[in-house]
Amino acid sequence: MAVPSTFHERLEQMENTRNQRLSLLQAEKELQSKNYETLSSKIGCVRAVEQRCLNLERSIASQKLLISSLKPEIVRLDSSYHSTLYHLRELKKDVRQLEELETEKGRYYSSECQKMDDFRAQNDNFLVECQVQIEELRSHHNSLKSRFSELQGKLKCSSNSEIASAERTKTDLMAKKENLHKSMASNYCLREQLRKQLQLLLAEQDGERKRFELIVHHTSRNN
Repeated sequence: MAVPSTFHERLEQMENTRNQRLSLLQAEKELQSKNYETLSSKIGCVRAVEQRCLNLERSIASQKLLISSLKPEIVRLDSSYHSTLYHLRELKKDVRQLEELETEKGRYYSSECQKMDDFRAQNDNFLVECQVQIEELRSHHNSLKSRFSELQGKLKCSSNSEIASAERTKTDLMAKKENLHKSMASNYCLREQLRKQLQLLLAEQDGERKRFELIVHHTSRNN
């Protein structure tokens, strides 16, 4: 009876040992499975990172190629910018000169207009004085003519000296009248010359103003 009992205990021990080993194997299998899953996940992450790095390298290479292709255009635009900047400075210099010239012409124009107004006033006064003198001369001439007619009617009663004096007076008056007409004609010619000069000055000023507006417009378009 003792032998079977010992054998039975031995079998139980072997069964327990086998079960323990099976449990350990199962636990180790589960641990390896978890480690495999963790390793697979890490490998997937590494591959994703590698793919991202590859994409970044491709993007960097593409950007470098784009920069290389844009370099000539950048150089051209930079040269065009400096050229445009130089022309803009020159245009600004021209604009300043034109503004100074416009100011100077404005002063000259104001001065000439004032001179023209003064001359016109003097001319008007002179014309009034000439008209008064003409009326006086005409009246005096008519008086002398009437007197001369009376003297001719009384020729028998008048002396030759009085007739000669009247003739000389008439001649002097006619000469004064002729000189007065010449002076009026000369003043009229001078007035016409000044009027033409004023028109030329206005035309030149209008031309300079249009040129200044054109330069300002061109400068605005460049800006």
